Amino acid sequence: MSKQHLVIGSRGSDLALFQANFIQSILTEKLDCTVEIKIIKTTGDKITNLSFDKMEGKGFFTKELEEALLAKEIDLAVHSLKDLMTDQPIPLKLGAVGYRADKREMLLIRKESTTTDGILPVKDGGIIGTSSNRRKCQIVQYNNKLEIKDLRGNVPTRIKKLRDGEYDAIMIAAAGVKRLELDVSDLTVIELDPQIFLPAPAQGILGIQIRNDLPKVEAVISKMNDTTDAKSAALERGLLAKYELGCTLPLGVYSEVNGDSYRLKAVLGVFENEQWVEPKTIDLTGKDIEKLVMDAFEGLK
Repeated sequence: MSKQHLVIGSRGSDLALFQANFIQSILTEKLDCTVEIKIIKTTGDKITNLSFDKMEGKGFFTKELEEALLAKEIDLAVHSLKDLMTDQPIPLKLGAVGYRADKREMLLIRKESTTTDGILPVKDGGIIGTSSNRRKCQIVQYNNKLEIKDLRGNVPTRIKKLRDGEYDAIMIAAAGVKRLELDVSDLTVIELDPQIFLPAPAQGILGIQIRNDLPKVEAVISKMNDTTDAKSAALERGLLAKYELGCTLPLGVYSEVNGDSYRLKAVLGVFENEQWVEPKTIDLTGKDIEKLVMDAFEGLK
């Protein structure tokens, strides 16, 4: 009997290819498939001079991958789940979620710009790089003496911009740095407590997207689903889904899954008079994911 052959669609960045190769290794070594990877360039990869809130549309890093799935050019797409819109086009679905890496945010600071004060110990007036509204609203909350400057590019490019002196500090996902095993020993490295500086919904989780008309593909991919990560994603992305703004929404989320008990903590940025003001926060526990998500949404209004 011949092995099942699958074509994975992936972005071309170092991190995306690491993730695609990681899934390929599981499919070939543990699930007895043959696999090839097809690189697809997305809007987010092509447009690198604008912050996300200035780009039109949604799904900047996923739209072209979804189009390739719909066109049957690929059998599955591997995403950083935090990039994937919560409303997927029919007939696409998540076949599996899992393999969560470090969910924390990583603050990288040039040595000469490092201080000893506070959660974000960057010198007064220092330039900190990020294009994320979620990060911006929390940076202002914890250190309002910093100048925030948009930062785009893949993970190595962002770090190079920091080393080149364009920024005094940058904030990126710890998962990306760790998955790529990047050496950042020349910088001050602070891994922020995710209960204090809240990450993106589903940060660090991989999502494997498939078409719902391929039961044989789904049967294989479903074996990679992680129940705990799936519950975390349901909590975090469930709250995100109550809004319709995707990655431009200034929403940070932290969740805990302990058997059938759950915790959901969230921060929602508030932008008034051209500045970030005190954000809205909520911290709830419960045993029903859908109710917890709804209660959190109502509490953030």
